[in-house]
Amino acid sequence: MDITVATSTARTTQFHRSICGVTELLLHCSGTYYIYKYKRRSLPSEVIRDTTSYGQTVSENLFIVNKQLAPDGFQRSTVLAGLTPSTGSFPGPLISGNKGVRFNLNVTDQLTDPSMVRSTTVHWHGLFQKTTNYADGVAFVSQCPIAANHSFLYDFQVPDQAGTFWYHSHISVQYCDGLRGPLVIYDPQDPQAYLYDVDDETTVLTIADWFHNTSTELIAAAVAPPADATLINGKGRYLGGPAVPLAVINVQQGKRYRFRMISIACDANHNFSIDGHRLTVIEVDGENHEPATVDNIQIFPGQRYSFVLDATQPVDNYWVRALSSSGVDADPTTTNSTGVVLTESMLHPLENPGAPGLPFPGGADEVLNLTLGFNLPATFFMNDTQYIPPTVPVLLQILSGAQSPQDLLPPGSVYTLPINKTIEINFFGNATPGGPHPFHLHGHSFDVVRSADNTTYNYENPVRRDVTSVAIGNQTTIRFVTDNPGPWFLHCHIDLHLEFGLAVVMAEAPSLVKATDVTTPAWDELCPIYDSLTPAQLP
Repeated sequence: MDITVATSTARTTQFHRSICGVTELLLHCSGTYYIYKYKRRSLPSEVIRDTTSYGQTVSENLFIVNKQLAPDGFQRSTVLAGLTPSTGSFPGPLISGNKGVRFNLNVTDQLTDPSMVRSTTVHWHGLFQKTTNYADGVAFVSQCPIAANHSFLYDFQVPDQAGTFWYHSHISVQYCDGLRGPLVIYDPQDPQAYLYDVDDETTVLTIADWFHNTSTELIAAAVAPPADATLINGKGRYLGGPAVPLAVINVQQGKRYRFRMISIACDANHNFSIDGHRLTVIEVDGENHEPATVDNIQIFPGQRYSFVLDATQPVDNYWVRALSSSGVDADPTTTNSTGVVLTESMLHPLENPGAPGLPFPGGADEVLNLTLGFNLPATFFMNDTQYIPPTVPVLLQILSGAQSPQDLLPPGSVYTLPINKTIEINFFGNATPGGPHPFHLHGHSFDVVRSADNTTYNYENPVRRDVTSVAIGNQTTIRFVTDNPGPWFLHCHIDLHLEFGLAVVMAEAPSLVKATDVTTPAWDELCPIYDSLTPAQLP
């Protein structure tokens, strides 16, 4: 087996080619695979990525295509991203850069399959998009969709963020059809670099649920069936399906690996563990945190964790488990002790800990209470209002002069917030089914002063992230500062729940948007093109 292993130096990342004779095990399971640890014989190294430059530009073409794919052995039509029209993959290609990077990402829609949505957008999950709200990629919030046979350039800078992110479609339930992939921003001055030896594309882990039904079939059913498979790095098996190859990670005994785990799931949450190994969490949703060592990580859709694995165990094969909350997990037949399970109360930011505002409930400039709700058939509510996407993007409404909640559409789903104020949001899970509900706020990280798994408050050093769960019958409380004008989506990251209304828009400092968020001529053209589509060209 020809294996690529990486080591890092202060100025470069060097890749060493090694040869190792391995008999690959084929494991019949949903959402599991193994780590194989081996001794390496080094060959001359080659520098292939410079990590010293700040403020570089990364330009890529992303082609959005339909493709027949069978990641779990069942073939179906999918919606994929690729660097060329013929290389669409699941997950999509890794997009990466260094802190300070400017991205020029030209997305070309070549979708043709009428059984699924043929327009598209791409959201760059976790990136704040300060002064570039137009590039946030949310259909009917920050842009009109990109119509088939058209393209759109997402041009934005990431001046002060580093960490683990991802990208996905943000129109209807399209990302469940496959348009999702990893995005990593490396920090050459990472304050926790001393904790690991290897951090490269081989240590990016994507965890996904996979459905044999298309997104339009899921919507028509009005409820998500159990996922057919769990895919790790795009590979998995469904119960009763063929023994297709599973993902394999190769690590070298004695090395410490920074794994960047991303839940690109659209419905299920997963419990992740590695037999015989502990996981030291050092990053949460693009925010550095003090090291926390656990045995098991529950990860919800949209969340990301970097953990360090110290490969100190004997050379052997070890199960890696991503056990799904939805569907059936078959092999392995052995069990792994649960041990210490990560909770949000264990996580404390490495830099500038502490929630904004005063250290008591309600100690913020503005307090919003958002109560989740549900009615049949398949209707979710926030404060008794179902989110229904407007026909005119909220950003375009604001740029056209609408400023107040009464003027902004959809009615009852847009909350205006003043600039430079501390905002506290209390989520009440109520009896809303389908939870826990992972809520994601665009444009910000937030401090979770009360987590779904804890009834106490922490204002001193709460976890800081951009996706947190809201549990049935419980309360979750977050705080953030309004320092980023623009309309920012706040929604459940279970994609069908969003489709059925579990979302609101935070219109932050709308009077400042025109001066701070400059759009492009190409953005101006998106709505006229999309609005000209005939019924035969939709969905």
